[in-house]
Amino acid sequence: MTEQSKYPVSILSGLPSADPARSEQLLSEAMKEFDSKIVVLDDDPTGVQTVHDISVYTDWTEESMRQGFQEEGSMFFILTNSRSFSAEKTALVHARIAENLEKVSAETGMPFFLISRGDSTLRGHYPLEMDVLRRNSHLNTADIEILCPFFPEGGRYTFGDVHYVQDGEWFIPAGETEFARDKTFGFHASDLKEYVEEKTGGRKKAADCLSISLEELAGCDVDSIEEKLRSAPAGTTVIVNAISYADLKLFCAALVRATKDKGDRPGRHFLARTAAAFPKVMGRVTDIPLLCREDLKRAESAGKPQTRNGGLVIIGSHVKKTTDQLECLKRACLPIEYIEFDVNAIFRDGGLISERDRAAALADQAIGAGKTTVIYTTRKLLAPESLSKEELLSISVQISEALTGILSCLTKAPGFLIAKGGITSADVGTKGLLVKKAVVMGQIKKGIPVWKTGPESRFPDLPYIIFPGNVGGTDALREIVEELL
Repeated sequence: MTEQSKYPVSILSGLPSADPARSEQLLSEAMKEFDSKIVVLDDDPTGVQTVHDISVYTDWTEESMRQGFQEEGSMFFILTNSRSFSAEKTALVHARIAENLEKVSAETGMPFFLISRGDSTLRGHYPLEMDVLRRNSHLNTADIEILCPFFPEGGRYTFGDVHYVQDGEWFIPAGETEFARDKTFGFHASDLKEYVEEKTGGRKKAADCLSISLEELAGCDVDSIEEKLRSAPAGTTVIVNAISYADLKLFCAALVRATKDKGDRPGRHFLARTAAAFPKVMGRVTDIPLLCREDLKRAESAGKPQTRNGGLVIIGSHVKKTTDQLECLKRACLPIEYIEFDVNAIFRDGGLISERDRAAALADQAIGAGKTTVIYTTRKLLAPESLSKEELLSISVQISEALTGILSCLTKAPGFLIAKGGITSADVGTKGLLVKKAVVMGQIKKGIPVWKTGPESRFPDLPYIIFPGNVGGTDALREIVEELL
């Protein structure tokens, strides 16, 4: 793999970028006759980081999909939580999703455009999910794949085909970050063409990928980009460079145009693997102010007395960014009850159940007394070096299920709920809160979404803050908790 350099964040000011007004105009024109329902498959709950007033379904049954297709809005999300699945389960789930989508699409007479929303730091079951979706739907190996991990809210930018992760005042090549050393989904390449070759095991070559450069986007020549997409060889992976939403809008304008018949040339089919910025642009989601304490209080008290109970924060993510945020919160000396959940209890018979019950009893007492509680996992898992990637993933899932099982033991509804980490937040939503359908209220900070839980959930109308493990500055968790206390 080619070594890449890190750059100061200030480099952005010297890079070419599309004109915002022109790109918005071109996208608006292109979308006028785009009648496909946009379906976003989210591999953990954090993919709604950029949207609001959008439905999220936590299962992939035909019934849920019919509801999604029948909604007035152009887009809905399906939470797969596949980043917590084994490769085998991921394949089975995505095959079922594709089959159900095809059936409901045929019933309703409405075509769909499919987005596989993955991690902006490139972790996840790629290319497995894409391959299974193609095999089990009207899409096929001849269709074009879009790879676009751009996500400015989280400090993820792509230029020169290299994907960067912002760390303070520096852009670090993605392959040199802690995320690339993930024990389950690790990788080496930062150049996205090389990443494709690496993750496909050489089935797709870096040299065969098609790049859309910043220079092309800055030129606003949408006709030229459209033609590149129409003329791309069967099965091409298209790498999208982007440093601004204007870049992404210009690309999406060309993409939408390329899906339409043009003279005797039929439109091309596309399958997109992207971070959270892409669904926002394709779904034409507007910007709204960040949510504040009063927004969340109004949602929580809808139709019932306002609670005096304390809030609950559950921290499962173990990446360095999360650990730093937790330590910052502790240093603030706020009136908070801290409970450490010993993840290494998994290596003792019945250990996780005992830990769950102990933590739940302490949290329930504190919440009922009006005191906010933070439950966090031991920062280091003492797992044997001999364990495989699949075994490590299984351990993570078991720990997350025990941690989020605390919610089912509570007798007091928390005044607010924050879950930190992708697998953790998914388990909290689906297994702890029993949410079947939620509505995204918006974001409390950039890249940190808030669900409003449905009437069927354990705690209806609860503002549920989904805090990704890899997002936010060191003081982000402390600032959110301080605002909500």
